[in-house]
Amino acid sequence: MATLVTVRGGTRRFGARHRWVVLSVGVGAQASFSAMFSGIPLTAVSMRSGYHLSLGSLGLVLSCLGLGVAASDIAWGMLTDRWGDRRVLLAGLTATGALLAVMAAAVTPAEHAGAALLAACLLAAGALGGSVNGASGRAVMTWFADGERGLAMSVRQTAIPVGGAVGVALLPWLAERYGFRAVYAVPAVFCLLAAAATWRWLHEPAPAAAPAAAPEPGPSPLRRWDVWRVALASGLLTVPQFAVLSFTAIFLHDVKGAGAGLAALTVLLAQLGGGAARIWTGRRTDRRGGRRTWIRAIGTLSGVVMAAAAVLTSAPTPLTVAALAIGGLLANSWHGIAYTEIAAMAGAARAGTALGLEGTACFASGFLTPLLVPVVLGLASWEAVWGLAALASLLAVPLMPGAGRPVPRAAVTGR
Repeated sequence: MATLVTVRGGTRRFGARHRWVVLSVGVGAQASFSAMFSGIPLTAVSMRSGYHLSLGSLGLVLSCLGLGVAASDIAWGMLTDRWGDRRVLLAGLTATGALLAVMAAAVTPAEHAGAALLAACLLAAGALGGSVNGASGRAVMTWFADGERGLAMSVRQTAIPVGGAVGVALLPWLAERYGFRAVYAVPAVFCLLAAAATWRWLHEPAPAAAPAAAPEPGPSPLRRWDVWRVALASGLLTVPQFAVLSFTAIFLHDVKGAGAGLAALTVLLAQLGGGAARIWTGRRTDRRGGRRTWIRAIGTLSGVVMAAAAVLTSAPTPLTVAALAIGGLLANSWHGIAYTEIAAMAGAARAGTALGLEGTACFASGFLTPLLVPVVLGLASWEAVWGLAALASLLAVPLMPGAGRPVPRAAVTGR
């Protein structure tokens, strides 16, 4: 079935397969931002020494990435519902790439950049890059039928750990070998390439051809408690993800005497394993429904494994690393179905706003977790840090609403 899309100068007809091109562009946009977002925290050891930061200052600087996304995500989502995903992605990706290029030129230890300037730049990078969350998600809701959205959204969400894995593998090595000029320049290139792909291939269905074009009845997602429950539960489930992502390198360096390579491997396993789990759960719930049940189950398992990581903090390094990798994997595995569920609850015409709320909750955790970890360490220990991550996951389980309506098997079709 062909679909009319709005392009400059009129409309064009695209076949049903074009939805996979749109998804690929969304994946590229999400991955380009995630490479920067996930990779920069793994440069923590080099950042602490290069910029002469205390552990508390380091936590504040790293938390600014999450704060930037949290502060801007709902606004980006509402703009996406109003202006469309293409315009928002183009603006956000181009601005993020430009900012990172400026940082490569002027915000490095060689230029004697201070903690305040670095924090401000990372805050802005998070705020601008957060545009990809709602915009690329709304593109999936627009182009894919209900029975495929779980898989498509999970593939899009898998771009986060996959892009993050690229950043985790690349940026710490660049920091040690070439310095922070390269750390910022490479993600800048990624974002600008994603913007070029968006300009070339991402188009929106013409109003008459888009099921999402007509306003849908009911209150705004921001006025629905069930939607807020999904978002808040997701925020709690994000705590172990950011604890593992942001502080694995510091923990292994300070407690186990391990280098950045082992930290990168630990987070890489968590990211790639979590990405595979996202796709599997997305496809399964498309066919059988039960997204909320799966999110609850993952939250329970994540809590149990992070509690094991707390118990194994002083165990031999391979056991500790295995627990953190598995806990990180589980903490990375639920996003696709959670984002699909909250967007489906809101309806395609308001998916941008709902996805913005989801992103705000998740990245608010991304802001608060790096601030909280040094405080917990100062008052207690690493066992308490991983125990707190476990508790957050377990608290999310009862907060998530009960099982939603299952997806009929007849709905598992494409457009």
